Amino acid sequence: MLSIYNTLTGRKEEFKPIEPGKVRMYVCGITAYDYCHLGHARCLVAFDVIVRYLRSRGLDVTYIRNITDIDDKILERSAENGEIFSDLTERFINAMHEDETALGILPPDLEPRATVYMDRIIAMIEILVDKEFAYRTDTGDVYFSVLRFPGYGRLSNKNLDELLSGARVDPGEQKRDPRDFALWKSSPDEGVGWDSPWGYGRPGWHIECSAMSCETLGAHFDIHGGGSDLVFPHHENEIAQSVAATGEPFANLWMHNGPLRIDDEKMSKSLGNFFTIRDILSRHEAEVVRHFLISSHYRSPLNYSEQALAQSASALKRLYTAIQGLDTANARNLVNSRFERTFRAAMDDDFNTPVAFRALFDLAREINRLKSAADLRAAAQLARLLTKLGAVLGILQADPEVWLRGSGSERLDIAEVESLVAARERARAEKNWREADRIRDLLGASNVVVEDGAEGSRWRIVKAPAQS
Repeated sequence: MLSIYNTLTGRKEEFKPIEPGKVRMYVCGITAYDYCHLGHARCLVAFDVIVRYLRSRGLDVTYIRNITDIDDKILERSAENGEIFSDLTERFINAMHEDETALGILPPDLEPRATVYMDRIIAMIEILVDKEFAYRTDTGDVYFSVLRFPGYGRLSNKNLDELLSGARVDPGEQKRDPRDFALWKSSPDEGVGWDSPWGYGRPGWHIECSAMSCETLGAHFDIHGGGSDLVFPHHENEIAQSVAATGEPFANLWMHNGPLRIDDEKMSKSLGNFFTIRDILSRHEAEVVRHFLISSHYRSPLNYSEQALAQSASALKRLYTAIQGLDTANARNLVNSRFERTFRAAMDDDFNTPVAFRALFDLAREINRLKSAADLRAAAQLARLLTKLGAVLGILQADPEVWLRGSGSERLDIAEVESLVAARERARAEKNWREADRIRDLLGASNVVVEDGAEGSRWRIVKAPAQS
């Protein structure tokens, strides 16, 4: 049984798709005005693992992840840069795709953009106005009336009195109630906007996702996800306007990944601890970063530190070393292994990746035991299983020899290293231990570690320790 924690109910529930065997899933994506940061990576990788696992269970998953390509932040940044807003968003969308590829994130089945769905957005607002869940002001803005929607605040566990104490009306707004939120914002004639029944303008942020999710998945679908920072007001508002417009339940299950912190502090440019994905990838292997992002449960807070990255590098090294030198391509595919049962039991329990990793390390230890006993056929079968389970998490898909040697970012001359390793082997064969040690030390100065075994010497690159 697959159980998933539902933010809406506050408990784990047995997952039962609306349509047996099929999953319709929507996750809120980026607002394209800057490079993706490490918090974005946490969300992107978390839901990538979730989708991979659902598909590994044989479920037919339709995965939608939107892009907000019209927003106040986008317009402000494009004005600062003196560029057309669509050029800005295209540049950062392309950058996001580059980051995703580097981290091994599979693309969603569809990536709708708000500007492409403007007709559907306007149509949904019209329905809300006709049903009197929304109203137009004299300035051409349209607001959703929170008091008209029973149950508002259920997702975020907020009551209306609590919301009123923290609500405000900005200068120029004509809200009937401070808790109401914008569906349509009027724009000056020379600004960015679209024609609508309420005048020239552009949509509010929340209505974009309601329109795009309902258009691509239907009014009632299985899973809606995103970062925990979106629970209120974004996801709360999505529920209100979607249910009010369609009369359907909207999403059955709500999933949210936990926040990311940097050395136990909130990530912030003002604190000088703000990292983009490409900042981190310039210093660490992409698979190491991915391992770090899924080493904690997706709902838990995750603390970034150089020590945590070092632990992830060490963990991956243990797994890759276990499968190194084994013929997995021709090994028999194991069925119903106790290791796989343990792994899947962990993932069936709300995608518990930390426990799933324990199963992988138990598997690696057994592989190493079989290798030591020279039972290479059995070791290869388990190594094939380890690679298969790793794929569910998006790891262990590189050639072990290549990965253990490093990505080449150290700018070493691979041919020169191979030549030195061969020279060291000759020295060892001639029992010239002094020369063998000299070459080993020479390689070590370039972060190359040589490991001697019965089948000869292997080498790999290790990262230099971080400077404090």
